[in-house]
Amino acid sequence: MKPATLKFKSQSVARLYFTGALALFVGQIVFGVLLGLQYLIGDLAFPFVPFNIARMVHTNLLIVWLLMGFMGSAYYLVPEEAETELWSPKLAVALFWIFLAAGAATILGYLLVPYATLASATGNDLLATMGREFLEQPLPTKLGIVVVALAFLFNISMTVLKGRKTAITLVLLMGLWGLALMFLFSFVNPSNLVRDKMYWWFVVHLWVEGTWELILGGLLAFVLIKTTGVDREVIDKWLYLIITMALVTGILGTGHHFFFIGLPGYWQWVGSVFSALEPVPFFMMTLFAFNMVQRRKREHPNQAAVLWAVGCAVMGFLGAGLWGFIHTLSPVNYYTHGTQVTAAHGHLAFYGAYVLVVIAMISYAMPILRGREANSRRAQSFEMWSFWIMTIGMGVMVLALTGAGILQVWLQRMPTEGALSFMATQDQLRFFYWVRIGGGVMFLSGLLTYLASFFIGAGADEGEAPTGRLQAA
Repeated sequence: MKPATLKFKSQSVARLYFTGALALFVGQIVFGVLLGLQYLIGDLAFPFVPFNIARMVHTNLLIVWLLMGFMGSAYYLVPEEAETELWSPKLAVALFWIFLAAGAATILGYLLVPYATLASATGNDLLATMGREFLEQPLPTKLGIVVVALAFLFNISMTVLKGRKTAITLVLLMGLWGLALMFLFSFVNPSNLVRDKMYWWFVVHLWVEGTWELILGGLLAFVLIKTTGVDREVIDKWLYLIITMALVTGILGTGHHFFFIGLPGYWQWVGSVFSALEPVPFFMMTLFAFNMVQRRKREHPNQAAVLWAVGCAVMGFLGAGLWGFIHTLSPVNYYTHGTQVTAAHGHLAFYGAYVLVVIAMISYAMPILRGREANSRRAQSFEMWSFWIMTIGMGVMVLALTGAGILQVWLQRMPTEGALSFMATQDQLRFFYWVRIGGGVMFLSGLLTYLASFFIGAGADEGEAPTGRLQAA
């Protein structure tokens, strides 16, 4: 493959973030496999890693590595789009190490200190923010996230302001600033349970079904521009249309979390109608990706990046769109909420929409960060195999969880007489849980295959010796 140089030297800071994100991704999946086994072997790793702690680590690692991936993507993308060096590369490097250290300290706190003790020692008595799903982080960690996010946004925003403004950077900045602002609701923990859940959904839903979708759109558009050569004007029009639909349906679609928590009944209509429309922007994204690839003006040597980008659009539609629509209407959600159907949707949506777009960015940018236009054919073959192994593994997991959820509804939720208890129902789902473990192990093997592609040299299929190692950032 031809050698390549970065357009702007400061883009190199993205490599730190990509490397850190992938390392945390491995940790997330290892704890996911452990969780799956604990569904079947209840005392596995107890008391060292009880189920509730393993679940916190699994979900928190997901959030942290995706945020790190978004930040790395922004540090690579924004200088190139703005046609200027990053405002402060030193600040970007410092923020990486601060973010990584804070995340590692938090995970170690979960694993080594009883959660109640951790809460007491970190000021939860002063401002109670802990104990809520996905927002379990101690107060100092939450404050640290805010400081890192604001410093990161300042760095990125100053870069955009001093350089060229494009639709991609505008959409990306909207998403990143929205992400930071919505996180502030994690500090709001009213004693009224209804208000508490409402503000909690302001963070969780308006992240993954609002601001994160803008980030997804910006990153996907950037990769497609670079790999297809399609005119920017064409991609910009698609991007504006997609993010408009995403915002309209995503914001009002928050109502599908308000069905049964004590808010007014009209949310059942608002939430049902606009949630039913949420698959539309993801379907548009799928059409967008395929349309851009078909209209491509060049055959980019990095075909692995094209596969990750198209796969992101398709799997995002299936996970966030189709599997979300399956149980989003209030009469259906009445029975399925909190069952394994929800878990099936969550796994496929995060994988399709966000995991794949970050990997698409890494797949496109990392070869250039390492001094070549694209990886060798053999390395790309490893990448493509990893895509299919991970995607099929995720599909096995999601189908198993969907089957488990349907049986759970049938045995536990729907009967008016003779309904099984929660634990009795779980015993009936063991077959599906074993299948899920198989899918999880397959997914982990696919991820390791992807990491292996980094150790295949630039000229491995041209007769040159592989590098055999990752170059230092």
